[in-house]
Amino acid sequence: MNQDELVALKILCTHYEVDMSFFSRLHELDLIEIYTEKQVDYVHRDKVGDIERMIRLHMELDINHEGIDTIFNLLDKIDRLESEVTSMRNKLRRYEEDL
Repeated sequence: MNQDELVALKILCTHYEVDMSFFSRLHELDLIEIYTEKQVDYVHRDKVGDIERMIRLHMELDINHEGIDTIFNLLDKIDRLESEVTSMRNKLRRYEEDL
């Protein structure tokens, strides 16, 4: 993986004032993927937005890691259902146009 696409967890720990164990627990729950290179842990830059949401849920709303896991699973399910609804609407429009 290209180094430009990665962000060191140590930087995120400092910036968001969270402990490395927070990220370790998220990794255990498969909420984030941690890449290790030269004994430094990284996450993909595209996931920083999700990580920021997780930190806010944890710090501001006092939601534990399992709650964060549940919330993100539900958000993922909502995204998939919205995509399915859009696809079904498009198919329905095609059938309506043929009538």
